[in-house]
Amino acid sequence: MAKDRQSAGRQETQAVYRAETHGVRVTAEPRFMEAESSHEQSRYFWAYAIEIVNLSGDVLQLLTRHWTITDGRGQVHEVSGEGVVGQQPVLRPGESFSYTSGCPLATPHGSMEGAYTMQDERGATFDVAVPLFPLDSPYVKKVLH
Repeated sequence: MAKDRQSAGRQETQAVYRAETHGVRVTAEPRFMEAESSHEQSRYFWAYAIEIVNLSGDVLQLLTRHWTITDGRGQVHEVSGEGVVGQQPVLRPGESFSYTSGCPLATPHGSMEGAYTMQDERGATFDVAVPLFPLDSPYVKKVLH
């Protein structure tokens, strides 16, 4: 699914990726950061905006995150930890939490996907999917077949 944005008088399209698990919707919107990247030095950086929406009838808390990051060579990097951006947000029914983070790679393309472990008011925990989203820079050669 794509979302159009107006930027400095020109229109650009940014892709938006969504997943819904156990009544929690996670939306990811990656953006290549040209100013933080150097093609000559094989350093590529993406920012990604995440929105987590509690569509369930329960109060939920995000406890941990787990990311699987795959670079253009197929090398997989796993990242796990408590919360997101230093927080473990509590979401009441209908509430959302948004944050922005980043991902560096040594290749001009890759992908990310993951999961958040959530806890409900009764203490039960469950995983919520973060959708797979591509990390594609302008330096990726696209081939049509």
